[in-house]
Amino acid sequence: MLTSYIDIKSHLTALFTQAVNQVAAETTDIAIEMERPRDAAHGDYACSVAMKLAKALRRNPRELAVLIQAALPASDLVEKTEIAGAGFINVFLQAKAHQQVVPHILQLGAQYGCSQLGAGKKVQVEFVSANPTGPLHVGHGRGAAYGASLANVLAAAGYTVAREYYVNDAGRQMDILAISTWIRYLALCGESVTFPANAYQGDYVTAMAQTIFELHADRYQRPAASVIAQVPDFEKEPDAHLDRLIANAKELLGADYHYIHDFVLTEQLGDGRNDLHEFGVEFDEWFSEQSLYDSGVVQRTIAQMEENGHIYTQNGAKWFRSTHFGDEKDRVVLRENGQYTYFASDIAYHINKLERGFDWMIDVWGADHHGYIPRVKGALQALNLDPDKLTVALVQFAVLYRDGVKASMSTRSGEYVTLRDLRHDVGNDAARFFYVLRKSDQHLDFDLDLAKSQTSDNPVYYIQYAHARICSVLAQWGGDTAALADMDCSVLTSRYELDLLQCLAEYPGVIEMAARDLAPHVIAYALKDTAAALHTYYNAEQFLVEDTTIRHARLALITATREVLRSGLTLLGVSSPAQM
Repeated sequence: MLTSYIDIKSHLTALFTQAVNQVAAETTDIAIEMERPRDAAHGDYACSVAMKLAKALRRNPRELAVLIQAALPASDLVEKTEIAGAGFINVFLQAKAHQQVVPHILQLGAQYGCSQLGAGKKVQVEFVSANPTGPLHVGHGRGAAYGASLANVLAAAGYTVAREYYVNDAGRQMDILAISTWIRYLALCGESVTFPANAYQGDYVTAMAQTIFELHADRYQRPAASVIAQVPDFEKEPDAHLDRLIANAKELLGADYHYIHDFVLTEQLGDGRNDLHEFGVEFDEWFSEQSLYDSGVVQRTIAQMEENGHIYTQNGAKWFRSTHFGDEKDRVVLRENGQYTYFASDIAYHINKLERGFDWMIDVWGADHHGYIPRVKGALQALNLDPDKLTVALVQFAVLYRDGVKASMSTRSGEYVTLRDLRHDVGNDAARFFYVLRKSDQHLDFDLDLAKSQTSDNPVYYIQYAHARICSVLAQWGGDTAALADMDCSVLTSRYELDLLQCLAEYPGVIEMAARDLAPHVIAYALKDTAAALHTYYNAEQFLVEDTTIRHARLALITATREVLRSGLTLLGVSSPAQM
């Protein structure tokens, strides 16, 4: 049976709402926010509603603060309130307001912090979705860590979450990878074809060519002269040069071209799957772009846009009037050669998502795709659909510095640092945590030395060490932690204990904030604060003292702390070691 628990922020918000309604009943749209002061001397919470109200009523904020303070209903959880500065109302809580969180956490266990914020809402989070044209690099890793953590946070906030990877298996980039591999294969067969500088250069391409040669010998060999027939000069027309090579390959190989194409797709997609699985990133669906064409969704979508009057023809191509929806210029959806563009299949993909019943679509894109947002949302509008059902979370690519030198990450040139290399270097935990330590749309320099260090400067080590310290104390005690749920916590009154208790009490609000703002980094910061409070407490107090009441209360507190640290780390995809 759960003990009665009062959420402090909600309780205080209700008190201030009653007071404001009494002071200014005509004002109902003022947001009441309870913030934690930086200086503990200013109380446990501070409310700035008097200053917000002053603007609306054109009155002195400090005078309004006095009136609101006087109108606050009595609460046995509030010790006192004070007015500070221009009109802040600082709230000082009774110790029992903090203490009640310990039995609450111990009774809820892993469910502590979860909420019903998104109950009944089906959300799809689509992330990574890198072209399967080479190994995932450290830039992709940030999108993977962010998307996976965000999906976990949304699930904890009550949403029904589907995690999806969109496989671009129908476009030009896959043809470029296929031709790159085939040219390397031809070299193994003794055919000399100059390798284009704008083809994929990495060692993995040569490795795939070697595998095909070992499996099939010269089955796919064709004369070099036929391969390069009518190919434009590379220096003058590099893209046309590559496109003609692809066209020649398709003509010369016929049905065998599909084997080369499918082989390189399967190899690189499989490598990406394995890499992400080892990174702790899983998907419910790997969605094929090609399936949109096979099922006719792309054709049907463009036809509907044309019927709605948002498509026009110019120079043999079909264009979407995306400028009517806030884009900087109109966009081609069907080329003059009869090939649909990436944009056309992207529109169809989002239609497919809505047809699958998702209430909310969250796309995690690289920050360099910010200009793509208005055209996709505009396409939804053109189809009489709600563009607000799509949210795009932008992620800046992480930049890795090795010995002070920026590492290149170009998959065409083959000069890149793979996600697998990074994981093997610093470990999954450090990689997952460092990737979400900053707001997703902020630039991130990945400090390898810090990520590998075992010091308090390394945030993931610092948090995991706090968890391990708790496990060590509980192991020394040797008792049953389940029995701690009913302990008397009224003796937890020191400043160290109250600071730690407040961190624990705020954890559910942190999860909801992370879900509302699509910001898992706030959990990382909350974990750092909680770990800091634990370490300070650990260094200041003894836990295994003679007094049974104090000992059990302190053990209950650190057990509750362990639960919160473990919960937060799990949401971020980081392990919680019992020993360091």
